[in-house]
Amino acid sequence: MQPHQESDSFWGGIVKALGLVFGDIGTSPIYTLTVVFALTRPTEANVYGILSLVFWTMSILVTVEYAWLAMSLGRKGQGGEIVLREILIKLLKQGRLLAFAGFLSFLGVSLLLGDGVITPAISILSAVEGLLLIPSLAGTKQTVLVCIAALIAFTLFFVQSRGTDRVAGIFGPVMVLYFLALFVSGAVSIAEMPGIVKAVNPWYAFDFLRSNGLAGYFVLSEVILCSTGGEALYADMGHLGKRPIIRAWYFVFVALYVNYLGQGAFLLKTPEAKNILFAMIQSQSALLYIPFLLLTIMATIIASQAIISGVFSIVYQGITTRLMPLMKVSYTSSHIQSQIYIGAVNWALMCAVIFVMFFFQKSHNLAAAYGMAVTGSMTITAIMMIMVFSHTTKKWKVPIVVGVALIDIVYFTSTFSKFPHGAYWSIILAAVPFATILIWTNGQRYLYKALRPLELDIFLLSYEQIHAKGRIAGTGLFFIKGLDVIPPYIVHCVIRSNIVYERNIFISIIRTDEPFGVRYRHSTNIASGLEFFEISAGYMEVLDIEGALKQHGIQEKVIFYGIEDIETRNPVWKVFSILKKLTPNFVQFNQLPAAKLQGVVTRVEM
Repeated sequence: MQPHQESDSFWGGIVKALGLVFGDIGTSPIYTLTVVFALTRPTEANVYGILSLVFWTMSILVTVEYAWLAMSLGRKGQGGEIVLREILIKLLKQGRLLAFAGFLSFLGVSLLLGDGVITPAISILSAVEGLLLIPSLAGTKQTVLVCIAALIAFTLFFVQSRGTDRVAGIFGPVMVLYFLALFVSGAVSIAEMPGIVKAVNPWYAFDFLRSNGLAGYFVLSEVILCSTGGEALYADMGHLGKRPIIRAWYFVFVALYVNYLGQGAFLLKTPEAKNILFAMIQSQSALLYIPFLLLTIMATIIASQAIISGVFSIVYQGITTRLMPLMKVSYTSSHIQSQIYIGAVNWALMCAVIFVMFFFQKSHNLAAAYGMAVTGSMTITAIMMIMVFSHTTKKWKVPIVVGVALIDIVYFTSTFSKFPHGAYWSIILAAVPFATILIWTNGQRYLYKALRPLELDIFLLSYEQIHAKGRIAGTGLFFIKGLDVIPPYIVHCVIRSNIVYERNIFISIIRTDEPFGVRYRHSTNIASGLEFFEISAGYMEVLDIEGALKQHGIQEKVIFYGIEDIETRNPVWKVFSILKKLTPNFVQFNQLPAAKLQGVVTRVEM
């Protein structure tokens, strides 16, 4: 993968950012106030209080936490919790604090992946429910609406393998049109009640929380819906870079908040309105309602596409940093290498999205499951930023991040009230990747110990004797972790089976803690006929191993690799063994030529 190009024009960068990054937070006006005022009476004090909370929530949890603080912590233009972990690995080196940071990053990544299920479901379903405001479709059964939403989701996931490169060009212009529609419709509504702009005053938020007590605190779990998708600013930083995303955010912020103010003004005039955004648009122009509805559905599809691409990116980072099992990765664009497709993730995500649509039936019900994963991820990001800033020269930022973290915790704890109503699904969905990461990382560590590799100097004593007796014509490649120790499968091949070629090349691939950059080191004098070829690559790099070997004059005859046959009674290691069998091995993942591969089985007890 290549880092983003900085050659985009000022406006071109903003348009691209609108299409790739802001779909999730951009579709939040469809359901946020509708969900909030389903539980709260739309009195003047409550409307002003909620609108004030929305403004300060977006300002603190998106602008301050992500646009200002998190985005200052990129690594070669990349962002996300795995990047924060890599930064901390370099700062802390080792110790309990580093182990805690690792645990937090595992949890944060898992919550984001779980959120990747609920977000497309609620976005698409809430947009499709806008059909109910078309008079001729007012009697449509909810099951039919769910089926339409599920069909849209299925189509979206079905086309992923073919790549979105061809249609990605229209994402930005469509989102520009969508945000303009939000801004104009909000401004028209505000024009009828200009006093609503006073809601930016934080006093109204404070007064709302003071007047409503515990009930007001629980309302925060619904207000947070206005900021869901804010984490994409940092997580998707690698696609476009910091500047275009931050510039675009200021446009998005204005469009969103003007629309929220317009919805508030409309609600004060029409307190009985249920689907507030769509009802407001219909009251302004019945003629433009269907075009707006279609535009909204397109925006939710684009938002869902951005989430799917984000999930692929997170999983790819997890694979290359050895947090997750290897999975088959396809590259769907000939010129944009960041466009990848992971089939196992795609179909699992599709099944989960369609399942939650049918399980919850209504977007209002889905909102009960929404928020816990997002606020949990925001809290983890803030805690990790405290750890990073406290170990750098920017210690002055620590008090600011602590303040943000405390607000994150308030919002996160407010979502506990949703737990009996469906928020437990956030935990269930996040538990799957979290358990996978823990089992995989610990399993790999224990497996390495159980394999009992041989030290290089001991191996070379036997190797030299066998090499002197006779050699097979050609070049044999052997994959190893590092040159310090020799894995059992090589011992089995070379020492026990006397498989020695004229050229025997040990290849090691090391993923660095930088996102990009590839370096090669070729040592030809390890022993007679024995060479070492090391590839150091950033964790976002897509490697062409065959091409690299040819560049260095290596034309292999056969490629050997190890396969572990795990024997265990431990149920956790049995799961690890199943993961090893179900997922591609190292050479399959790197798409090496199948005709030259020779797998060597080593039986291991764990």
